[in-house]
Amino acid sequence: MQPGVSCPGLRERRGFMVNILFTAVGVALVALLWITLYDGNRFTVTGRRITDPRIKKPCRGVVLADLHNKCYGRKNERLLRAVRECRPDFVLVAGDMLTAKPGRKPDVALHLMGELARDFPVYYGNGNHEHRLKLYREKYGDLAERYEEGLGRLGIRRLVNSHISLGEFGICVYGSEIDRFYYKRFKVQHMEPGYLEGILGAPDENSYTVLIAHNPDYFPQYAAWGADLVLAGHVHGGMVRLPLLGKGVVSPNVRLFPKYDSGVFKEGKTTMFLSRGLGMHTIPVRVFNPGELTVIDFEGE
Repeated sequence: MQPGVSCPGLRERRGFMVNILFTAVGVALVALLWITLYDGNRFTVTGRRITDPRIKKPCRGVVLADLHNKCYGRKNERLLRAVRECRPDFVLVAGDMLTAKPGRKPDVALHLMGELARDFPVYYGNGNHEHRLKLYREKYGDLAERYEEGLGRLGIRRLVNSHISLGEFGICVYGSEIDRFYYKRFKVQHMEPGYLEGILGAPDENSYTVLIAHNPDYFPQYAAWGADLVLAGHVHGGMVRLPLLGKGVVSPNVRLFPKYDSGVFKEGKTTMFLSRGLGMHTIPVRVFNPGELTVIDFEGE
């Protein structure tokens, strides 16, 4: 074959391979879009079990985190049905039920909280979005006040650097609201050893201590403070989870492959249940990462 003379057969093969490549990429993109839509509109129910001699009576708690105004069905009927089917003794909220955005209304979160409060005691720990509403009134107007007043009217017990003793069960529930400084992007900030005791006081050693702490990055500090069980969220499971490896890709604080993404973690005698959460915000993506409702059975030994 003379130089510069092309072969018709070779051109046809190249064209065929290009068509195959474009078809494969197109199929992959369609599949990814379907998974994103599917996982973004469903949740799983995860069961956990805790045993401790200080627990006086078996009980069940349901944990909600990071709803971000998401609705599962009309007026969240699917989520409410799932909670009621679990028959909990109480509901624990690990923050970010709504999204801090100018002009938004708290109606979705308040409706859900109101329906839950009709059937169960609800103990509510703030996330960074509830905290942000209070810090930047010039940006969000009176949304923080309206939301807090609404929760108060519903009889929701707010745990903002405070606690409640569930004496019947031998459990004490704390809710921490750490400073905005600890939510800075890219890097986990240093937390002084006495910081948590300064805002929470010392834990009740005679009760099983549950700490609602929205940000999981400070799990070692929560353990050092004296929590027996930490309930956290914030990371949304890493938004995209790698198949087979089951590892979250990125946190809302813009860190790749965060150490704490979802599941169960241990630090000495302390356990953390880190929820994948239920909703999304800013980048509305969940891939191989459906929402999560956590059910915890507490039992004595």
